[in-house]
Amino acid sequence: MPLTQTASISDEQIRQLVDSFYNKIRADADLEPIFERLVAGDWETHLAKIYDFWSSVMVTTGYYKGSLVAVRKRMGGLEIGLLDRCLALFGDSCDELLDSETAGLCWLKAAHIAESLKLFLFYCPERPWLSNAA
Repeated sequence: MPLTQTASISDEQIRQLVDSFYNKIRADADLEPIFERLVAGDWETHLAKIYDFWSSVMVTTGYYKGSLVAVRKRMGGLEIGLLDRCLALFGDSCDELLDSETAGLCWLKAAHIAESLKLFLFYCPERPWLSNAA
């Protein structure tokens, strides 16, 4: 499944997916404080931006005008393992709410975004984790 493929997903499905994912984040004892610091109690504004982000990713609407990397850089306490947990929670929401093809494409794009964030946020040339995996 190519990353450039778009999905047949409605704005309502995107809202449900994002809301489900963030409900899982807010129920997670390790992730909730990290995200709460980021949104500073203004979940409505944050969720609206994330709806736009996923609309741009999945249907190429171009609604999202921010920088995901810049936002994630401000997330103190976010570690690689927690980013992996976020991806797993997102995958759970995809599987619960979407048909298998759309869920797979959403998860694939999320996994690609997570890997990009890992490289940007955590990669240090003196500690290359990618070469250890081979």
